[in-house]
Amino acid sequence: MIEYAHGISAVDTGFFRPRFDASHLLVENGRAAFIDVGTNHSVPLLLAALEEKQIPREAVDFVILTHVHLDHAGGAGALLRELPNARAVVHPRGVRHMVDPSQLIAGATAVYGAEEIQRSYGTLVPIAAERVVTAADGHVVNLAGRELLCIDTPGHARHHLSVWDARSRAFFPGDTFGLSYREFDTEKGAFILPTTTPVQFDPDALKASIQRMLSFRPQQMFLTHYSRVTDVGRLAHDLFEQIDAMVDIALAHAADADRHAHIMASLTQLYISRARAHGCAFDDTRVRELLAMDIELNAQGLEVWLDQRG
Repeated sequence: MIEYAHGISAVDTGFFRPRFDASHLLVENGRAAFIDVGTNHSVPLLLAALEEKQIPREAVDFVILTHVHLDHAGGAGALLRELPNARAVVHPRGVRHMVDPSQLIAGATAVYGAEEIQRSYGTLVPIAAERVVTAADGHVVNLAGRELLCIDTPGHARHHLSVWDARSRAFFPGDTFGLSYREFDTEKGAFILPTTTPVQFDPDALKASIQRMLSFRPQQMFLTHYSRVTDVGRLAHDLFEQIDAMVDIALAHAADADRHAHIMASLTQLYISRARAHGCAFDDTRVRELLAMDIELNAQGLEVWLDQRG
């Protein structure tokens, strides 16, 4: 667990590899909220974090989900069974998937396969409708007097919200502000790339959502992949450049017979070249290894976007 100022902690959910997927725990006047929770397998780790910080389970008021992709929200139902007073805060488009996760499971199974879903995520637990708070754009979560503003931030997914915490001048942006693995940090700071996971990538909406977050003048972002980054303006510029470059790659290979392989190869070269420019010392093989899952999913997401364009 990493402790930050303003009562914020990052808890490694244990998904995939260390420092890959984070849940953030906010504590205010003895009350607590989780923002994103990982998978069913993450629940013991989150409960252990509460115990380490001597926070009773009864003191957790909210489980805020930026979106319902399984690496962020898969463990929400199982976690809520352990938190008697907590309510799930969910984007309006995501509520039905938390109450009845059958369609969510079907969609994820189509991408990953049934065996991988069971291994990585387990069996999703539905959340009772009365324990779900629908967070439309502008909804405010009141955590013991600390206001957390939920804003609608589509682009990565249409059911995506981001959480603004004025106290820390920070957003908890889920996947809207990309991903930044700590292995890629250099003297230049954090390295970042967009995530275009299927099936709802929309480049124009994603750029608009990033621009909207920038209008709040955030000093830091607490990413799910992985935790705090600063130098927000530079990182946003890098995201804008890469979103455009990734769209160009998709369009360039749209008619290729082996479209998926060509998009993956071009994405790999894009990320390797940008990692080099950032001062990353990894060889090409190590960059591919660390970004293998993201390259595959980004390629799939770009292809879905191509097909939806008609």
